[in-house]
Amino acid sequence: MKVLLFANTDWYLFNYRLPLARALKKRGDDVILLSPPGRYSTLLESEGFTWLPFPLARKGMNPLAELATIFRLTSVLRKIKPDLVHFFTIKAVLYGSIAARVSGVRRIVNAITGLGYIFSDANPILRFIVTTLYRASLGNTSVVFQNPDDLALFLQNHLITSSQAYLIPGSGVDIQIFHPTPEPAGDPVIMLAGRLLHSKGVPEFVQAARQIHKDGLKARFVIVGEPYLDNPDSVQPHELAAWKSEAEVEIWGWHDDMAEMISQAAIVCLPTRYKEGLPRLLLEAGASSRPVIATDIPGCRMVIRNGENGLIIPPGDLTALIDSLKTLILDPALRNKMGTCGRKIVEQEFSVNSVITQTLTVYNQI
Repeated sequence: MKVLLFANTDWYLFNYRLPLARALKKRGDDVILLSPPGRYSTLLESEGFTWLPFPLARKGMNPLAELATIFRLTSVLRKIKPDLVHFFTIKAVLYGSIAARVSGVRRIVNAITGLGYIFSDANPILRFIVTTLYRASLGNTSVVFQNPDDLALFLQNHLITSSQAYLIPGSGVDIQIFHPTPEPAGDPVIMLAGRLLHSKGVPEFVQAARQIHKDGLKARFVIVGEPYLDNPDSVQPHELAAWKSEAEVEIWGWHDDMAEMISQAAIVCLPTRYKEGLPRLLLEAGASSRPVIATDIPGCRMVIRNGENGLIIPPGDLTALIDSLKTLILDPALRNKMGTCGRKIVEQEFSVNSVITQTLTVYNQI
């Protein structure tokens, strides 16, 4: 087949869907990758894939400009004539589904990779608009969800029918790249990594660091990532600068090699309120045999089994976050036990090979 994968960044395609693209290429499919241009496009091309630039305003709200985007995408799909399209991220799903149907593509797969800011903290009017667009776009497409809560929400709101829905747990993790390593010597490092959004729990992480240090416990708190300024919920550079000046947390910035980053941690922390799909940080931590503290929300609770491979806390509960951190900081044996359990869970349920197999099964069925 000629298969087109479309996302709102080349970073997403490279970091989350490259193994799928490789598997398609290996079985003989013609793979075309479509995204806005960025520094990962050359890496995609170096893998031997056809990558095409498609400018997409991720936070654009002008109706005429957004309609023009759909027309441009329709034109691209008519030229490419793919046998199957797979769309990732909200705008790619909404606009791609419409453009694919208009251009005559019959096999359409949409990935709901979490509900994101729109369903977390956005105003109700914006949420209503996006929900209406989902209802208009998803008909007669196959829709892949990363967790059962999101699937149930779409069914309850009549955005899809049960015959359209598939459940595949995330994008998987390469258990060869992310593998167990000994915990580094010295004070335990607690790491939060990813897109730096307020709803990802970054301010709570900083507050917890302040209290832990005030209580006299020895630990290093590290933030890995950079602001996501296209998102109105983004942590701002001046906030990072202020936190860094306090010396309560270390700001490590953006790093591509997350396996190396996680190997330097003793505990991975994700106190998120964000409407996650299935956070890959949790999978990467588990594959690396690191215990995790995460919140009791869809996606997180699909990976973390409380007391086994990590600790689950209520979202927004700073006291619970601090208590959980103290528990793991003071008990290296418990950290080791949970890390070992986390590795087994990822191997059995969340490896990238398993996700690819399930995805190709969806392709074959449609």
